[in-house]
Amino acid sequence: MKRFLFLALGLALVISASAADLKPVKVFILAGQSNMEGKGKIDPLLNHQIISPGTKDFFAHLHKDGKYIERDDVWINYLERRGKLTVGYGSPGCIGLELEFGHIMGNRYDEPVLLIKTAWGGKSIGRDFRSPSSGLQSKEKIDEFVGNMAKRDYNNLIRKEWDQAKKDNPKITRREIEEKSDASLEAIRKAKGDGYRKEVVESYGHFYRLMMSEIKTTLSELKTRFPDYDGRGYDIAGFVWFQGWNDMYNGFQDEYAKNMENFIRDVRKDLARPNLPVAIGIMGQNGFKPAKGNMAIVKTAQAAMNDVPAFKGNVKAIPTDIYWDKRADEAYPTWRDNFEEWVKIGSDRPYHYLGSTITFTKIGRALGQTMLELSGGK
Repeated sequence: MKRFLFLALGLALVISASAADLKPVKVFILAGQSNMEGKGKIDPLLNHQIISPGTKDFFAHLHKDGKYIERDDVWINYLERRGKLTVGYGSPGCIGLELEFGHIMGNRYDEPVLLIKTAWGGKSIGRDFRSPSSGLQSKEKIDEFVGNMAKRDYNNLIRKEWDQAKKDNPKITRREIEEKSDASLEAIRKAKGDGYRKEVVESYGHFYRLMMSEIKTTLSELKTRFPDYDGRGYDIAGFVWFQGWNDMYNGFQDEYAKNMENFIRDVRKDLARPNLPVAIGIMGQNGFKPAKGNMAIVKTAQAAMNDVPAFKGNVKAIPTDIYWDKRADEAYPTWRDNFEEWVKIGSDRPYHYLGSTITFTKIGRALGQTMLELSGGK
């Protein structure tokens, strides 16, 4: 009996020692708004680009015999979706930069790689992703947002009354509805009381907190979410940021640089990784044209992270407009007239990089190579 007990104990120690000797899972966090979600439609990739002479070699590593590869060595967790890395982890029916980024990392590391993607469309760093060190904006700015919320609710109410009234009188105008309505902007604000202000204040940093919660929950549930996980531990190895569009509004563009710097410091603090490598994709929806106005301000602010002394060697912002899809760009102005050809190339508007799978793949590759550079790899 003692012999069997010693054998069992010895086997357990061997297993434990083996797990301890294994390299930890490499964890990379991908965060941002709609373009981090990913807007490259799978349909043109599947039905045209993996077989077209001009693009088949570029995408050859993503499939075998026409079937998309699922990587056993790269896992992904994108909010409620998770599994082995393959196509379809962008917006529904789409890919984003995660696909090529994951392939770059999977090819580089012998240990398993985990991508944790936390992305929500239409979010700013000025408000939604605002990190703790940036605090709240001024009372005047909060009052402005409170007023905008009241106007929104007032307009929705008038629109509802107008739609109802037009059933009896199609010619009735909005002004007539406003004159007859019992609703008023002041009454709506008064009825809501401090509710609007509370809602505005709580919105600051809401998605930053969601991001951190999602990261920590995923890491605490590795075995549940990824059954192949063998208890080897994990190493948070890098953070990728791809965002910017919504900070062109509400004056957010003028404080982007400071908010981005605070964001990086806070992410590192909350993840207990003081020198966590951070790769930033500079917004590039200007395509081949020079950026103007607020877009130029945001791009400059993102690029300025390369000049922060404390970030030297562990933060790098790279351009993405250089990966703009030339064929999609040429086809976009007349896409409605040439729809059958357009869907072989693109699938969305310029603010989503024309929905080009080529562009999203190239951006993912560039950010992957940047991350390896920051990590001391090749």
